[in-house]
Amino acid sequence: MKVLVTGARGQVGTELLTAFGDAAQATAASFDVTDRDAVLQEVTTLRPDAVVHAAAFTDVDGCELDPDKAWAVNALGTRHVAEACRLVDARVVYISTDYVFSGESDQPYTEWDEPNPLSVYGRSKLAGERELSPDDTVVRTSWVFGRTGRNMVKTVLGRLGHPMRFVDDQRGCPTSAEDLAGKVVELVRRPGVFHVTNQGAVSWFEFVRDVVAIAGGDPETVSPIKTVELDPPRPAPRPANSVLANKALALGGIDLLPHYREPLARLVAELQQ
Repeated sequence: MKVLVTGARGQVGTELLTAFGDAAQATAASFDVTDRDAVLQEVTTLRPDAVVHAAAFTDVDGCELDPDKAWAVNALGTRHVAEACRLVDARVVYISTDYVFSGESDQPYTEWDEPNPLSVYGRSKLAGERELSPDDTVVRTSWVFGRTGRNMVKTVLGRLGHPMRFVDDQRGCPTSAEDLAGKVVELVRRPGVFHVTNQGAVSWFEFVRDVVAIAGGDPETVSPIKTVELDPPRPAPRPANSVLANKALALGGIDLLPHYREPLARLVAELQQ
């Protein structure tokens, strides 16, 4: 199988190239997704069987401050990828987000719950989902951490030993980029919407305490605060509850990812070497 990966230099894209390297001929896309001509030219030249579309403008506050860029990359860029794939009869596997939900529910969100995003980031990613056909695949994930790029684990390790304050009123499922990529390989031929996260729902405060403890620090150096106490306040609203139920995987008999503490321990050990 020939797979083209967009956003291959990001923390998910890097892991996707590695994961598909064992199962398929994986190539990193060189185009800017906002450039329709470039997207069409590369896809029609390479003629992949699938494009795993991980390229996105993921800076949540940046999207709020620059909505035109968010819509150009996350929505229109996905339209270009989908159009190119139709020309060569290739499938799209689109990496999406928990931010398509409002977070107002007190239950985990399933693949069949109605999205209602609060932020420009969430709305633009949902718009990208709607550019796809029913034969394509949407993989929603959350709170991604990994070896490359910026993420919470790296931030916390850089502040180890110093007092930290993190919000205790936003809950989600931390997800390993490496584990996520491995599951995308399994889903590359399966159409529909899938929620893919590591197991374990926590607040950011609880997650950071876990990172500190696994790294050998004192979890008591981490204190809880409320979102309204953030100073300065964040430009983009966050869903209070973005826990994703992996219902489609479970009902389809597909193994779920392990608890997030397993890949977290591996990553912390690697980053501390």
